[in-house]
Amino acid sequence: QVQLVESGGGLVQAGDSLRLSCAASGRTFSTSTMAWFRQAPGKEREFAATISMNGGIIYYTDSVKGRFTISRDNAKNTVYLQMNSLKPEDTAVYYCAGGRSGSPRSAGSYEYWGQGTQVTVSS
Repeated sequence: QVQLVESGGGLVQAGDSLRLSCAASGRTFSTSTMAWFRQAPGKEREFAATISMNGGIIYYTDSVKGRFTISRDNAKNTVYLQMNSLKPEDTAVYYCAGGRSGSPRSAGSYEYWGQGTQVTVSS
C-alpha cells in the first residue's frame, strides 16, 4: 500500500510561483512513475506532468510547458511540482498520483492518489 500526501498549495497572484510537494510512503516509490493531475471546478481531472522512476522521462501538458517543472527525490520519497508564472486558469485542486500501469498521461493508469491540494491564482 502506498500513501501520498500533497502540500504546498495556496492563494497567490498571477505571475507568482508555488512549489507543490508529494510525500509518499511505501517501498515502491523509487520504482514508480509519478504524476501530477489537476481538477478545476466543474471540469474533469486533467494531466499536468509526469516523471519516470529515475527522472529521465518527463512529459508536460502543453498549457504548463515552460512554466512548470516536475522533479523527484527518491531518497526522500518525494515528488515536486515547481509552478512559475502562474495564471488564473491554473486554479485547481492538484493531485499527486503513482503506481502507473498504462499511459502516463491518463488518470486511469494510476493506482494511488493523494487527497489533493488547492491552488488558487487571482488576477
